Amino acid sequence: MKTPEGLRYSNDHEWARLDGEVVRVGITDYAQDALGDVVYIDLPAVGAAVSRGDVLGEVESTKSVSEIYAPVSGEVRAVNTALRSSPETLNSDPYEAGWICEIAVPSPEEYGALLDADAYRALTSN
Repeated sequence: MKTPEGLRYSNDHEWARLDGEVVRVGITDYAQDALGDVVYIDLPAVGAAVSRGDVLGEVESTKSVSEIYAPVSGEVRAVNTALRSSPETLNSDPYEAGWICEIAVPSPEEYGALLDADAYRALTSN
């Protein structure tokens, strides 16, 4: 499984990348592998206020339906609308083209509290 350095990770298998005051969010390689072939994604609404741990949307695969959780609190500023017509991008490129949404964060403390790559690898190796 790929676990890129420079990202942060949640216990719920989302990744986060901070760029200024915006955090880009997606699901990890571990999560997409566990899901199997993704066939549908329910994206959050732009402008929605979310708190860390809130449900952002759902991913449906050939195996199951899983919720996506907000790794940080803030306002959803953008969603990856390309996933509506190509949800399988979550499988093929979860860390780049498969990003799900961007959340504007009022302060980066929650981002800093997420797992680093080594801690996430330890979590998923058990």
